[in-house]
Amino acid sequence: MLYFTRWKALAIILTALVICLCAVPNFFPEAQVRTWPKWAQRHLVLGLDLQGGSHILLEVDANSVKKDKLDQVRDDTRRTLREARVVYTGLSVRNDSVEVRITKDTDLPTALTKLRELSQPLGGLLGSNGQRSLQVSDAGGGLIRLTVPPAAIADRVRQSVEQSIQIVERRVNELGTVEPLIQRQGTDRILVQVPGLQDPTRLKELLGKTAKLDFRMVDSSVPADQASQGRLPPDSELLMSSQSPKVPYVIKKDVLVSGADLVDAQPGFDQRSNEPIVSFRFNSSGARKFSDATVKNVGQPFAIVLDNEVVSAPVIREPITGGSGQISGSFTVQQANDLSILLRAGALPAPLTIIEERTVGPGLGQDSIEKGELAAYVGSILVIIFMLLTYRLFGLFANIAVAINVAMIFGVLSLLNATLTLPGIAGIVLTVGIAVDSNVLIYERIREELRGGRNAISAIDAGFRRALSTILDSNITTFIAAAVLFYIGTGPVRGFAVTLGIGIITTVFTAFTLTSLIVAGWVRWNRPQSVPI
Repeated sequence: MLYFTRWKALAIILTALVICLCAVPNFFPEAQVRTWPKWAQRHLVLGLDLQGGSHILLEVDANSVKKDKLDQVRDDTRRTLREARVVYTGLSVRNDSVEVRITKDTDLPTALTKLRELSQPLGGLLGSNGQRSLQVSDAGGGLIRLTVPPAAIADRVRQSVEQSIQIVERRVNELGTVEPLIQRQGTDRILVQVPGLQDPTRLKELLGKTAKLDFRMVDSSVPADQASQGRLPPDSELLMSSQSPKVPYVIKKDVLVSGADLVDAQPGFDQRSNEPIVSFRFNSSGARKFSDATVKNVGQPFAIVLDNEVVSAPVIREPITGGSGQISGSFTVQQANDLSILLRAGALPAPLTIIEERTVGPGLGQDSIEKGELAAYVGSILVIIFMLLTYRLFGLFANIAVAINVAMIFGVLSLLNATLTLPGIAGIVLTVGIAVDSNVLIYERIREELRGGRNAISAIDAGFRRALSTILDSNITTFIAAAVLFYIGTGPVRGFAVTLGIGIITTVFTAFTLTSLIVAGWVRWNRPQSVPI
């Protein structure tokens, strides 16, 4: 344990030095760090509890998810029966089911067969205990009932939450915030924490919009005032304009092109009026559909619908075949910018409701930092004094190794661009104790070897060698506990688990390589006859 080749010693020193250097950017102002090369800009990010920021808890509207699922089943039923040339009547949604009445008894078996093909196993290719997404039954008298079971609704809610997390993350990142925390909480909630964001108003506006964009035709067969009185065609609906004063429009339900076909959206200015606009671009499929729709409807008005509100309703003067266009609607510069962010991020599968909101001020965060620093300093000083009084020179060696250990923890966290929270600081302080404990085990083992009659060098070598298994056992079990905390825990608990886990790895490195290297150098230099321990 006390013999190190020159290359091995150099490798240990370089490893410790490089990792410690990764922590250097944390000691310089952020504005100065940004001028450094990209690879040198890695640093710790302070969490919400240390630098303040916004905490928002969102809930996915399960009723909206259920309604969308039933509407989808109704539309699929209409399409399937039309393709099968089955005559039907009374297609409607009732409670958790879609009902349709088959006109001819001879078409009933065909209709049941075709509609049962719409039912899929829950859980995709892996299946889910034989449960299916749809239950198709013959209610008698030619009535077919398609029921969406609770398990299918729960599965759709789960999918909506997972999709919403990705979209929320894209929207928050578009704001230019640093290291936001976005994660699932429970079955239908999403936690959003944005450190450093003191005014969450704009964030809430972005998260509260579904941003469902559709391009549809305006129904010119009936005036809007007559439609407002109830004379509305069955394939159309009455929507209001997004700008005040509100203007009614009769819009066809069929969607020409959806926002899902957008690949880019950027804010800009109209060259003629100099008004803020949003320029958009479709993918190849969307460009083809948009081109076909404009070719067939030259001279007719079409509507740009965002979240069931008409943003604008221009007339198609000529076919638009380039796959791009622009949205104008008396926007302000920020509204145009926000709309482009929403369109680039994509539409939410269901509305999100803010059920909890907290803003942590920077003063509270600074107080947490000061208290955490005080605890770390007091704990470290007491440990240093104890080691010096108990083990003298070898206590000094241990203190040097612990100091390098802490620097390496900060270096690894900086290398990972990790977020440091108050529980994370607690994990670092705990690591100091664990690192010292490893040295205590080694030194006490050396004392036992000395009492057993060994000479100084032999006792030191045996102490390091025989303490290895004990230290590995204790650190491995602690690392397992940290891994379980990281896997099961959320938020601050994960921060504690990360720092603790990294600290255990660096502790094993410093205790058995760095400390033994320091002691080996001292032994080679002094050739001691006794151990000052």
